[in-house]
Amino acid sequence: MKKLKERWGIESNFQLVIIFFVFSITGSSAVFAAKPLLSFIHLSRDQFPDAFFWGGLLYYILRIAIIFPIYQVLLVCFGWLFGQFKFFWGFEKKMLRRLGLGRFLSEEKN
Repeated sequence: MKKLKERWGIESNFQLVIIFFVFSITGSSAVFAAKPLLSFIHLSRDQFPDAFFWGGLLYYILRIAIIFPIYQVLLVCFGWLFGQFKFFWGFEKKMLRRLGLGRFLSEEKN
């Protein structure tokens, strides 16, 4: 845990617990929040044939592609609610740069 705290620039174990808690509730919340959107666009598992491997794979790829942006937004929101906005905003910026979307950030690279 000491190396993780150093890597993330965290000072206390309590802060680490809060960050882990935010990660855990964000995952569940993103899946829950995506249900109405998935229902609205009529994306369900039974629309993809079981006879082919690609049907199930395509469904899960589409589902993850829809849930991922919701997760990213919720991560920053929950981070803010729990007083860890600075950590999660830095985490998001780093992730966006790794995905090649860093050009959408208005500030310069840190």
